Amino acid sequence: MQTIDWKDKLSQLAANDPEIQEGLNQIKEEESSAPQATDKQHFRVELDKAGRKGKQATLITGFEGDDEELKELATELKRTCGVGGSCRGGEILIQGDLREKIGEILTKKGHKVKIIR
Repeated sequence: MQTIDWKDKLSQLAANDPEIQEGLNQIKEEESSAPQATDKQHFRVELDKAGRKGKQATLITGFEGDDEELKELATELKRTCGVGGSCRGGEILIQGDLREKIGEILTKKGHKVKIIR
């Protein structure tokens, strides 16, 4: 007995129906014109020492996007600054007081940055 995949059936149906093709094309156009999460964002960059035994860390908040984009941005910032850090829950933590440098990097990428002093 051969099982029929519903995705195959749907694609065959869509190939034969011009209305479905038109609807799919509209959806693709809307997705491509929709702003991406990493286009222009508003970040808050602040110094954080709480719970770190006095050690300083730069905290970047306000990220809107998925976890993969957050990891990519965190990796880029850590590499550019030459320090360690982490990211979770929509926040990026960079070791040390690098508010000005991170603010410049994010501004060059086209984001709006508010540095909390």
